[in-house]
Amino acid sequence: MALEITDANFEEAVLQSDKPVLVDFWAAWCGPCRMVGPVIEEISKEYEGKAVVGKLDVDANQEFAAKYGVRNIPTVLMFKGGEVVGRQVGVAPKNVYTEAIDGLL
Repeated sequence: MALEITDANFEEAVLQSDKPVLVDFWAAWCGPCRMVGPVIEEISKEYEGKAVVGKLDVDANQEFAAKYGVRNIPTVLMFKGGEVVGRQVGVAPKNVYTEAIDGLL
């Protein structure tokens, strides 16, 4: 299951991770986010132990959404070594996300 990322655990879960991290910025009211959600869950199972896959609810956690300029959701950011190395705004097919992770492994 995808890790629940919050403003409180973002630093530890994302920025200090020794693995690549995929973060899905989403909200419960967002229709396209509900389309991406199951794909993110699948990816979290497939990459367990190899990459961190998490979801951040932008309504409850606005600090890091603002810090990284997330204006539209869903937005998926890829992190490596605490830095943003990829960004996908809007709904994309699963292979877009998996290829981004594979490129960082």
